[in-house]
Amino acid sequence: MSRELTHIDPQGGVRMVDVGGKPDSARIAVASTTVRLSSKTMQLLQEKALPKGDVLSTAQIAGIQAAKQTHHLIPMCHPLLLSQVDIRFETDVEESAVRIEAEARTTSATGVEMEALVAAQVAALTIYDMCKAVQKDICITDCRLVHKSGGRSGTYDAPARKEAS
Repeated sequence: MSRELTHIDPQGGVRMVDVGGKPDSARIAVASTTVRLSSKTMQLLQEKALPKGDVLSTAQIAGIQAAKQTHHLIPMCHPLLLSQVDIRFETDVEESAVRIEAEARTTSATGVEMEALVAAQVAALTIYDMCKAVQKDICITDCRLVHKSGGRSGTYDAPARKEAS
């Protein structure tokens, strides 16, 4: 099966794909990532006692802002009118981890996967920035697309990850 390279022009240069002829459809993308902290940093985060203030509220705002700026960061992304961006956090005190889930929605001719991925990563980077005064070895891991729907390729749900034994 031969597939045309959509972002390469006939001369081998890069190009932004023309989505003008594609129909608009409702599109959703969800990405996740994990921020691993020390138990001390996790405790300070839970108590809202970190020097820079409320980490998760700030990270939530940063993730939303990042989704809206994705086309400025990723060269071949189209600017999208986002209908919703939601950043959710799940803190796991035992594992000293914050799981971030970023959801982006639009009705457009192109998908919102990159917006969700950028939102998750910038939220994670914001957590790092706000915690770095007390911990330098914070680890951001496991960023991936976990769900997308809409558009020609239909629905994608990432397979569940196997837990380490």
